[in-house]
Amino acid sequence: MNYRIGQIVPSSNVTMETEIPAIFRSRETILPDRFTFHSSRMRMKKVTKEELEAMDAMSLKCAQELSDAHVDVMGYACLVAIMSMGRGYHCVSEVNLHQETIANGYPTPIVTSAGALVKGLKTLGAKRVALITPYMRPLTDMVVDYITNEGFEVTGSIALEIPDNLEVAAQNPMNLLEIYKRLDLTNVDVLVVSACVQMPSLEAIDLIEKEIGIPVTSAAVCTAYEMMKRLGIEPKATIGGSLLSGNY
Repeated sequence: MNYRIGQIVPSSNVTMETEIPAIFRSRETILPDRFTFHSSRMRMKKVTKEELEAMDAMSLKCAQELSDAHVDVMGYACLVAIMSMGRGYHCVSEVNLHQETIANGYPTPIVTSAGALVKGLKTLGAKRVALITPYMRPLTDMVVDYITNEGFEVTGSIALEIPDNLEVAAQNPMNLLEIYKRLDLTNVDVLVVSACVQMPSLEAIDLIEKEIGIPVTSAAVCTAYEMMKRLGIEPKATIGGSLLSGNY
């Protein structure tokens, strides 16, 4: 089967259009399905609550545009924009975006990276999690609160405090091999090495997972997993840690 993957992307985000295709391309090496990738953008340069709220308001127009292309699944590719709108907002956003596709005559499954991270952690059986974000500390605390509200205990978090979104994208994912060591992983079930879909982490996930012996994931990996589930295809790839191993 051929599938069209749609993404609603912050205008300054370049990572989701890199990591999501990389995951699906790795799947193509072991399974017959094929994928094309299509994006619509919402303006955002600085990762502040004000810019995130203004950007979120543009997401409905993006959903209409992607619906015109008859994509088979649609991903909202910004975690903190959803979480900054209040606890549980991913449920509201998913309904609102789906309604736009219905109104446009092409009902499309919707995945938000915020909702996907929550579902991915539940799929992995996590109760205690630790996470790394590129955000300023107040936004990181908001992410911790959001995840805690979903029933997880966040035992530790690192805020790299990078406000410029393009600078976030320029981070070397291999730096995470050292950064994660600042966290106490005692009794932690899952490590989230990037609770942000703009901060690259894909190349580091399998390496860190091998080092620490517990599942390692990211918001992008969880988004890809959830997209595959919503397409009704086996959620499996050759990269991306335990979640995409085919065991879940």
